[in-house]
Amino acid sequence: MTRAFVFPGQGSQAVGMGRELAEAFPVARELFQEVDDALSQKLSLLMAEGPEDELTLTENAQPALMAVSLAVVRVLEREGGVDLAQAARFVAGHSLGEYSALAAAGTFSVADAARLLKIRGRAMQKAVPVGIGAMAALIGVELDAAREIAAAAAEGEVCEAANDNGGAQVVVSGHKGAVERAMKIAGERGVKRAVPLPVSAPFHCALMQPAAEAMAEALAGVTMNAPKVPVVANVTAAPVTDPAEIRDLLVRQVTGTVRWRECVLTMRDAGITTLVELGSGKVLSGLARRIDKSLSGSAVGTPAEVEAFLAGL
Repeated sequence: MTRAFVFPGQGSQAVGMGRELAEAFPVARELFQEVDDALSQKLSLLMAEGPEDELTLTENAQPALMAVSLAVVRVLEREGGVDLAQAARFVAGHSLGEYSALAAAGTFSVADAARLLKIRGRAMQKAVPVGIGAMAALIGVELDAAREIAAAAAEGEVCEAANDNGGAQVVVSGHKGAVERAMKIAGERGVKRAVPLPVSAPFHCALMQPAAEAMAEALAGVTMNAPKVPVVANVTAAPVTDPAEIRDLLVRQVTGTVRWRECVLTMRDAGITTLVELGSGKVLSGLARRIDKSLSGSAVGTPAEVEAFLAGL
């Protein structure tokens, strides 16, 4: 099997996400209702109609993105007879997308994944007061050089590499002043661009430690099964199947670097040639060829894309 399923992270949300799926497939509507019931919230209505600023809130965006991804999985399973264990050799997800990947592979129930992501979103938002932290994308730089820039910028504050996205794009995260210094140093060192990100908290850095503790507590109370296929973990960029190890890695993921480029290369080295992104947007499928030109990426998030994917099996 040369295919892996990948699941998007925050930033891929948009008002209207999942609407076409829900209109076309009763099983997608059932999935959205399952998430609404688990959260005691009309999240599906917020996804369909907005407002955008409310959907973008971390505590809403995270379970919403998982819901669309899992709706696609359910449609492929029920309408197309797709068996994930036969259709993909690995699953992986970017940050919150790792929870989507784990739910798709049967480690979590959909309801538990929704509740965990609600807790995760709230805890990440609460960990750092608004205005204290920041994130910025450094474009045209590899991970080691970005880490050197972050270390030079820290000056006693937190500034760390948060996401190694591939295609010479690394996101740094930490105290606002330190991230601003990192952007300045990046320019001085010839980095092509440094772009501040419109985020509400500095994710994937040491400032998120209170959120990591909240997730350790939340994950301890949830039933976890071994995934049907190995999950390539953000923190280690290595396949994992043991539920206890997965639990530990999800806690470490809150403060750790999302090693997405290395995750993709791990899958490539294991024989994967195609990454299929399930859910909202096309960010990860777009990154595939930027990480390695031999890889192909496709996105499945609309009824037309579902049809095209099933036709190609």
